Parts: sequence; C-alpha cells; structure tokens
Amino acid sequence: MKRVICPKCDHPIVFDASDYPIGQAVVFECEGCRKSFTIRVGENNIEEVEENLGHIVVVENCFGFKQTLNLKEGDNMIGRYNKGTEITLPIETKDRSMDRRHCIINVKRDAFGSLVYTIRDNSSITGTFVMNRILGNKERLRIEDGAIITLGATTLILHTPEGEE
Repeated sequence: MKRVICPKCDHPIVFDASDYPIGQAVVFECEGCRKSFTIRVGENNIEEVEENLGHIVVVENCFGFKQTLNLKEGDNMIGRYNKGTEITLPIETKDRSMDRRHCIINVKRDAFGSLVYTIRDNSSITGTFVMNRILGNKERLRIEDGAIITLGATTLILHTPEGEE
C-alpha cells in the first residue's frame, strides 16, 4: 500500500500502487476537502505507508508555497534547497534568511518505543525559533506535535503520528 497527501488539506490517501503501471497518471479526490489532484505512479510524491514518523509542513508565505516533508529516523537536516547542498529535507524557497543547512530535527524511539523529537540549530545566521523562543548555541529542545518552528521568514509545523489520530 502507498500513501499520497492532499496538497490542499494534508489529508492522507492510501491506495494500492500495484494496480497501476509505473508512469501512469492517477486522479484522486480528497475525502476531506473534495479537491481533485493528479499524481504519477512511481514518482517521489508517493510514499510507503508502513512507517509513519511524522512530517513537517512548510506554511505558505510570501516566498513560496505549502510543502509537506516526511521525517526519517535519526537526524533530519533542514534548510533552503540549493543544488549540490546535502540536506535531508530541502525546502524550496527564495527566503535568503534561511540557511542552506539551518537546523536538525532528530527522531528516535525511547525505551518504551515512543517517538521522541528534538531540534537544534545548526549555527544558522538568523537562528532557529521554537514557539517564538530562540534556541541557544548547541541547545537541544524536545518538541511535540503542533510545535511551530521559524527559520528565517519561513514557518514549519511539526505533525507527529500521535497527533494525526
């Protein structure tokens, strides 16, 4: 089973990709907002459903459009997309106040198997703000579902699997 996210309301839609040949365009209608959108089977906009570790939503602002970026276990380097820069979660934006390697969100499991999210700044020029509080140098902060993160003039919102239930 595979999953796509509605570009309008972030509602997940699960489907069986084996029913379609690779490269075929498939039209979906979101159950949440009734928006119709098309994806092409076999491209990066489709993800495996097995492990949901949460995602961040890049809030639409004057520099770009809304984006949803899935988190992976371990360190997730977040920054402004620039060809040749190695980062886990590139944000497509013209916001020059966001560094190319701005901050890191770490996802790991605690002793009880629960997901734990921590964030730290990566020596960015403008700093990393969590809920309007700037992170100190080398400070790590535990964040939870709904945390609002500001990188330059761009705002991110953390969504965890527990918060989606």
